[in-house]
Amino acid sequence: MDLTNFHKEFHFQGHAFQSSKALLVFVEKLSEESAAFLKQWFDGDSYIELQTSGATGIPKKLRLSKHAMVASAKATGSFFGLGAQSTALLCLSPDYIAGKMMWVRALVLGWHLDLAPMNSTPLKDLTKSYDFSAMVPLQLNASLKNLFRIKKLIVGGAPVSKDLEQQLQKCSTEVYATYGMTETCSHIAVKKLNFSNSEYPSCYRILPGVSIALDERACLTIELPWGAGRLLKTNDLVALHSPTEFEWLGRFDSVINSGGVKLIPEQIESKLAPCFEQRFFIAGIPDSILGQKVVLLLEGKGEKIASKQRIASLLKGVDLSKYELPKEIYYVPKFVETPTQKIQRMQTVALILE
Repeated sequence: MDLTNFHKEFHFQGHAFQSSKALLVFVEKLSEESAAFLKQWFDGDSYIELQTSGATGIPKKLRLSKHAMVASAKATGSFFGLGAQSTALLCLSPDYIAGKMMWVRALVLGWHLDLAPMNSTPLKDLTKSYDFSAMVPLQLNASLKNLFRIKKLIVGGAPVSKDLEQQLQKCSTEVYATYGMTETCSHIAVKKLNFSNSEYPSCYRILPGVSIALDERACLTIELPWGAGRLLKTNDLVALHSPTEFEWLGRFDSVINSGGVKLIPEQIESKLAPCFEQRFFIAGIPDSILGQKVVLLLEGKGEKIASKQRIASLLKGVDLSKYELPKEIYYVPKFVETPTQKIQRMQTVALILE
């Protein structure tokens, strides 16, 4: 594919364009972020440079092959049945991979793309309907009333809460959680959050051409058709239910070893989800007897709780084993976040250890 050109059916804001130059001139008047990405896309290089979010470690600079991004876009189009003239709404900043890939899908597949406000309520004043869009959970939560205007929606950047997932059961929109990372050119698998008829409703289904397996740690490995044969090893603990479906369990580097018992924080968090409206997470901190002890961090103001009776009272009715029960509860006024509002767990835990 000629990367200095685009699909003949591509439209932006209702306009067709004869050249990439004409498109750039038009976009520059509407969005600096989109214009900056398009300049990179049409610059003649075979790659783009960008930075990872840093949610699971130190942010790092990457070079992504443009041909890999094109292949990823085609896989998404095939999975969702979105061909030329499909309508799409851009709600995410092209400074990050999710927003960049919305542009690539539109350019490559010939979509009719419109630009929404880059804020928490992108559907607020919308009068049109669209076949496809992508959001973060914050935007989804604020857009439930107008969500009917989107036929298919992918959600990424952070987990979707159980409460929000429950509200989605009333929506006509097909909503999918995504699994992926910057290195994989956005998502490589999706999980339907409403109206799922899968035998394994908590599982992610991989995109066409993607291959998955487990390594010796029971972590996911990924082979991408656009990855030049390279095997990508992750730190995500998963259960494989079929060659094309996996259940995400948690992060290998978050596992807590408490007195010889290995605990996955994300599994404990799923049990605690109904107890709290504010953000929270489970972590392990050093302990002279156990090696690591389980603690609960809540976002907000409050005093540290170390009393077993108070902790048991606060978590009453939650089915936790004695190993999973937090030994202490800490309040943190504001969790440390990445620019895309993902919680940086290690940096947040460091605040309570100071």
